[in-house]
Amino acid sequence: MDESGSLQFVTLLGSLRQASFNAAIARALPALAPAGVSITALGSIAEFPHYDADVQAAGIPAPVQAMAERIRAADGVIIVTPEYNYSVPGALKNAIDWLSRMTPQPFAGKAVAIQTASPGLLGGARAQYHLRQSLVFLDAHVLNKPEVMVGQAAAKVGGDAPELTDAATREFIATQLGALAALARKIGR
Repeated sequence: MDESGSLQFVTLLGSLRQASFNAAIARALPALAPAGVSITALGSIAEFPHYDADVQAAGIPAPVQAMAERIRAADGVIIVTPEYNYSVPGALKNAIDWLSRMTPQPFAGKAVAIQTASPGLLGGARAQYHLRQSLVFLDAHVLNKPEVMVGQAAAKVGGDAPELTDAATREFIATQLGALAALARKIGR
């Protein structure tokens, strides 16, 4: 939090596909942020190699270091991800595994919100629960409510360059962003 009380959040996207529902939601976040909050995207997790302790021993890859620094500098993190096979996408889990090796730990004491979107009814609920387990280990302060799980996302995201078009979903996400801002201010990050 800067001296004016403004907050800077970053988004960590768990999908590699540009036209994904989750990418559309992540792109919508800056416009949905409450006053005094700015939101920017982190780099792509596609740049991370598969986690390997031998690679780590040779030196943490530059994209991992850069993302860790941006997370440390932020007041909060918004993780926007699909659900794959009842869990977190492998690329996102790999990114978290790499980031968990960083010292100081970038997620420690950080306000974190989770958002998921899925064509199914549950909207990625199972991925959120698995992700929360990893974030507990990383000592993050995960926002409990409101939970953003966008079910039947195909009816809420549309266009050639997919955009989050559903007004009720946009409003609900804005509510979560307000709650994340309140959490970030409460924990003083």
